[in-house]
Amino acid sequence: MADMEAFRDAVTSWAAGSPGGPAGELAVRLRVRTAVLLEGASDLAAVETLAARYGRDLAAEGVCVMPMGGAMSVGRYAGLLGPPGLGLRLTGLCDEGEQRFYDRGLERARAPRQGFFVCVADLEDELIRALGVAQVEEIVRAEGELPAWETFVRQPAHQGRPPQQQMRRFLGTKKGRKIRYGRLLVEALDSERVPAPLESLLASL
Repeated sequence: MADMEAFRDAVTSWAAGSPGGPAGELAVRLRVRTAVLLEGASDLAAVETLAARYGRDLAAEGVCVMPMGGAMSVGRYAGLLGPPGLGLRLTGLCDEGEQRFYDRGLERARAPRQGFFVCVADLEDELIRALGVAQVEEIVRAEGELPAWETFVRQPAHQGRPPQQQMRRFLGTKKGRKIRYGRLLVEALDSERVPAPLESLLASL
């Protein structure tokens, strides 16, 4: 796991303009075959948690789950990791609203589009819909954040919104909260309620 984290860090530095040699060397040593491109760290937490629930060690399988820091970086990462770069198989998740960035970036990288699975709003929205707001509220309560949630929904800017939208916004209001709940919501899922994009992604690896 630590070695795959080192590879992830090397790729992030490469994407920021550092030499790509360290990433290439680690890819060979770790026998990396697939890169899972995700928008952010909360998606990483969800994917790795679900993989662990299925008893899978993605790093040992040569799969690197790579948060890119936003959808607009997909062209850069696809070019570095896909056919123009390390030649890895690319797959991942994207939000419906960001699909155009993925389409352009993957086309430039000559990578197949069919390995990417689309979330309607984002992965948090998919998880909230799968669990239902009431169950997510129970998770929020267990984390000691129910008062913060109740204060949030009383704010005029959020009143009148559907509860699902309110919860999705709440999860993004505090640094680190989306990452923590990305893990917690996946842990709470029944196996038959895993959102289709997330389940399809894991099945494709």
